[in-house]
Amino acid sequence: MKYATLAVAFAAALSVYAVPVQAQTITSAPPPRPCANTSTENVHSFVLKNASQASDANEMYTALRNMLQPDNRSYLVASENTIFVCGTPDQIALAQKMLNEMDKPKKTYRLSYDVAEMEGTRKINSQRYSIVAIAGQTTTLKQGSKVPVATGSYSASGAVGVQTQFTYVDVGMNFIVSVDELANGVRLSSSVEQSSVAEDAASNSLHQPVIRQTSLKGSSFLTPGKPMMLGSVDLPGSAHRLDIQVTLDPLP
Repeated sequence: MKYATLAVAFAAALSVYAVPVQAQTITSAPPPRPCANTSTENVHSFVLKNASQASDANEMYTALRNMLQPDNRSYLVASENTIFVCGTPDQIALAQKMLNEMDKPKKTYRLSYDVAEMEGTRKINSQRYSIVAIAGQTTTLKQGSKVPVATGSYSASGAVGVQTQFTYVDVGMNFIVSVDELANGVRLSSSVEQSSVAEDAASNSLHQPVIRQTSLKGSSFLTPGKPMMLGSVDLPGSAHRLDIQVTLDPLP
């Protein structure tokens, strides 16, 4: 009975100091509007049709942002090649005009390389390599063989004989080219390499061949349809030379 009386008194004391809890309504903030003034501005999406690389879309988007007003909101969705612009009808029209000028198909060219081995004025042999290149992009062409080169050897525990490790070297012709359209013509940047295994080392039992290499790198301005001599290299150990010529033709 004594403990029951104490419990009643303790409950009465709590009721005196208790503070009623009021229900609170938690509301989430409204999502931000895409445009600052929806009465005069709207969102327009521009799909880039000719941006084949991420760098192309970034360049067009950067130019567009620099031309629009600082308070214009714009977004580039790289995975969709789409630019979203928020602005007035006049600003949307300006963005459309700029993208129409920038988002154009890039021209395609055929590069025909003639690699000729000459002895004086006599042509000993000649090979032609044709490459289709898109303006602003790099194209690579390789033709040849992979030559094994021993890099080390070891003897495994319990194994019979010696194990030899090899790496492989590309031997043959290697072209790395890119073309850029400029106001005064087409600029070609190219790297042409020819490599071969020296005949006196072809039967090397140690698998350490001697690789002979001829390399020509540089930039040139080309006229469509007109051949240009890129370089002429004397071949060591012989009276021969290597002439490298290129012709550029635009494709439809």
